[in-house]
Formats: sequence, C-alpha cells, structure tokens
Amino acid sequence: MDYRFIDTHCHVHFQAFQEDMDAVVKRALEAGVGMITVGTQSTTSKNGIALAEKYDGVWCTIGLHPNHLHAQDFFDENELPPGIVDDLKEGDGPAHIRTRAERFDWDYYRELAKHPKVVAIGELGLDYYRVPPGVDLEALKKDQQDQAREQLRFATEVDKPVVIHCRDAHTDQAELLREEIDRGGLKRRGVIHCFTGTVAEAAVYHELGFYVSLTGIVTFGKNVMAAAKEIPLEQIMIETDSPYLTPAPHRGKRNEPKYVEHVAQKIAELKGITVDEVARVTTENAKKLFKLS
Repeated sequence: MDYRFIDTHCHVHFQAFQEDMDAVVKRALEAGVGMITVGTQSTTSKNGIALAEKYDGVWCTIGLHPNHLHAQDFFDENELPPGIVDDLKEGDGPAHIRTRAERFDWDYYRELAKHPKVVAIGELGLDYYRVPPGVDLEALKKDQQDQAREQLRFATEVDKPVVIHCRDAHTDQAELLREEIDRGGLKRRGVIHCFTGTVAEAAVYHELGFYVSLTGIVTFGKNVMAAAKEIPLEQIMIETDSPYLTPAPHRGKRNEPKYVEHVAQKIAELKGITVDEVARVTTENAKKLFKLS
C-alpha cells in the first residue's frame, strides 16, 4: 500500500495506548498514514518490534533515550492542556513521565537489530533541559555524551540510520555526529527528531547529511513556525511523537499518528505550497532514509 504520510516518530506501543492500541494503529493506516514506533529503552524497544510485526505499514526503532540514564519522575509542561501548568494533578497521563536508569547493552540491542522491521537506532542523543535531582549538570552531560557515542558506533556497526533526540544541546550533538562521521561511521546518517532549533542549526545538520523532523509544535510554537518556513522541504520529515505534543486543533488531548496530517497542513500553510507537495516530499524522504518497503 502507498501511504500519503509517514509518521516518522511515534510511541504508539507506549502505556498511553494500552486500552486501544490496535484501534489507533488501524485508524492511522486507514487514513493513509504509515508509522515508525520508537523505542526509548530496553523494554519499549522490544515491545515496539512486537507491534510492528503485527502490521504492514508499521516499523520500529530500538535505542536508549538520554532521559533513561537516570531515574526521573516529572510532568512535562509541553504535554499539558493550556492553563493547568500551575494546577498539576497526580496520575498517569501523557504529561506524567517516569523513567528508570539504564545503560546501553550492545549484546541485547544487537539481537533486536536483526529484526527486519527495525529501521533505525534511537531515539538517542543529548538532553540538557531536565537535570534529575542530585545529579551534577556537567556529570550528566558527560554521561549522556558517552552513551550517545556508544549508540552512534552501534548504528555504524549494524548499518542503520539514527534517530536523534536533542534538547538544549545542538552544538554538542552536532560535534558528536561529526566525530562519528569523521571516523567513517553513520553511512546512512539519520534525523533530528522533534526539531525545535534555529534555521542555522538546521543548516549545520543539513551539512552533515541529516534530516530534521517537525512535530505538532509547528502548529503552536512561533519559533518552530519561523524555522519551518525557511528550512528546505527536502530536509524535512514529519512526525507526531504521540502520545505527546498534540497539534492544534487537538491540543489538550492524547496525540496519535493520524494527527500527523495537521503537521503537514501547517508546513504547507507556512511555505505557501500544497499539502500534497508536503506529503509527497516528506514521505519520499522517510522512505529513502529508513528504506521502507
């Protein structure tokens, strides 16, 4: 089947979809949306494979997110409906995020990487935005950089592209990518997921051969709108990051892959082109990078 859109980064196998996972996947596929469901640590990487096995049009990635290097329990204000940031409620929803501490296990992930539905390594990278209590920032940076290097080298070994998570760390992240490329690695390059940086930062990644992927933030974040208007469409992919970062007009609700159409619509509006053009180019970009069949 041909897919009009590819949601290049979602977490449709996460706990937020426990009650209706299959219905959400089918809803997206019926709307012409293929999807890549993304692992963030050992169990979600394995579980992503299990879901991808069930459906044509669903692929997966495996990797260790930088926030999983230390145990954390927090609310992400970007996931909350407007107006309730100062009135947080206890409970499990997309805004309430818990992580446990892990280290990248080459042997474990090497076995997972053999599966034909695994199309990339990640999400991996650097996140200097949220520092766990009792953790020194400089120590956190070194820890994240060391673990990112491990996974970049692993991606080189298994010959897969990488999905990069980067928050408040673009300079260091670009240096790590360049370091691995200079040693002959990352032949298939990768994508900076949920890109919220500047046009200049996107240009650095473009020079390195990397795509950037835009989320629902482009429908409500002025800085991302400004960048999206200027970044070449040939460098852009689209994603939901669901259940997080729900685009307008569904803000305050759980996100899902079908809503990637709203990301495409906003990009088209900003660039003054048709949604069909955004769909065609971003889908071709995804097929090329991830070798989707």
